[in-house]
Amino acid sequence: MNKISIITATYNAESCLQELINSLFTQGNADFEFIIVDGGSTDSTIDIIRNNNSAIDNWISEPDKGIYDAWNKGVALATGNWIMFLGADDMLMPGALEKYYSFLASQPDDLLFLSSRRQMLDVKGNLIRTTGYTWSWPLFQKFMTVSHPGALHSDKLFDQYGMYDVSYKISGDYELLLRPRNQLKAAFMDEVTVKMSEGGASDSIAAVGEYYRATTTAGGYSKIKAGTSATITILKFIIKKGLRKIGLNVYLQK
Repeated sequence: MNKISIITATYNAESCLQELINSLFTQGNADFEFIIVDGGSTDSTIDIIRNNNSAIDNWISEPDKGIYDAWNKGVALATGNWIMFLGADDMLMPGALEKYYSFLASQPDDLLFLSSRRQMLDVKGNLIRTTGYTWSWPLFQKFMTVSHPGALHSDKLFDQYGMYDVSYKISGDYELLLRPRNQLKAAFMDEVTVKMSEGGASDSIAAVGEYYRATTTAGGYSKIKAGTSATITILKFIIKKGLRKIGLNVYLQK
């Protein structure tokens, strides 16, 4: 029987955590557990957690080595056979979990990863784009084509390929999914399950270096091709940021 464990890593997330928690109340009768791994917040994050005790199945607060260390702790606490990671500033769409459960009922037992689509919002909450595509190799070897927030990871994925590499600070989610290479058993549900704000560490030039490392090591991608791709990505990032400054929300395809 399927059960979803939702894991959220927090640190000083008082400005957004309550909205995430509220979005969990829109999931109908879907069976899930919610786990928060806090990195030792100094704002009112812990108060929010305590005030929502009935909605949180397990939580801890202690120093960690970054988001992937926190996620590893969450996986260790999870009791579900499917694991979802949501950022503190993400919001789960109403009925998303019920859609996932319905979709899983038609999937093979060896499925390891199930992704969907997400809406990207600007700082004012306006929709920029909807993203997230079907997993396919070797395209995934070149860049992160799937939407990781809100995706489901089988507990078997971690059993077979290990936990997150904490030496990564931005792209550890991508690196883990690259380890199986073309053997990853993946599926795609063409539904929007998550809203998230654009920005953060993954939307930065610093992330490009980690993507290069992940694709050329775990993914086995050519260093020359990866270097070319990284250069193009940096140029597009600079152009995008420049257009944002003049009020144009333009998404440049990879």
